[in-house]
Amino acid sequence: MNLQTALNVQISNWSILYTKLHRFHWYVKGPLFFTLHEKFEELYNEAALTVDEIAERLLAIGGQPVATMKEYLETATLAETNNEAKASDMVSTLVSDYRAIKEQLIELASLAEENNDVITNDLAVGLIEKIDTHVWMLTAYLGE
Repeated sequence: MNLQTALNVQISNWSILYTKLHRFHWYVKGPLFFTLHEKFEELYNEAALTVDEIAERLLAIGGQPVATMKEYLETATLAETNNEAKASDMVSTLVSDYRAIKEQLIELASLAEENNDVITNDLAVGLIEKIDTHVWMLTAYLGE
C-alpha cells in the first residue's frame, strides 16, 4: 500500500467511525445515558476534525482524498454499525474499531517514515496517542 492509499483508508475509516458515533449518540439508553451521550458527541466531533486533518495532509502531498459515502464504504476496513442496542455493545465496538484504526496508523507511520514524510508520520503518531487514551477509557468503562 502506498502512502496516499493509506491516508485514504484513514479518511474512510474515520468517516465510518464518525457516522457510527453519531448513531450511538442518538440511540444510547440506560443509566449512563448522559455520560455516554456526551462522550459519543465528543468523539464524533474529534473524528470529523481528524478526517479534515488527514484529507488536508493528503492534498498537501498531491493526493486526492476520497469524499463520498460510496468511496468511504469501498475503501474502509471498518464495518458499518451492527445496530448495537446496548451501551456496552456500543462501547465494545468502539474499542475494536479504535484498535483496528491504531494498527493501520502504525503502518501509516512506518510508510511515512520510509518516504521521509515527517509531517504525516507525526500526524499518525499523534492519532495513535489519542486512540490509546480512548481505548484505555472505554475499556475502563467496560470494566476490563
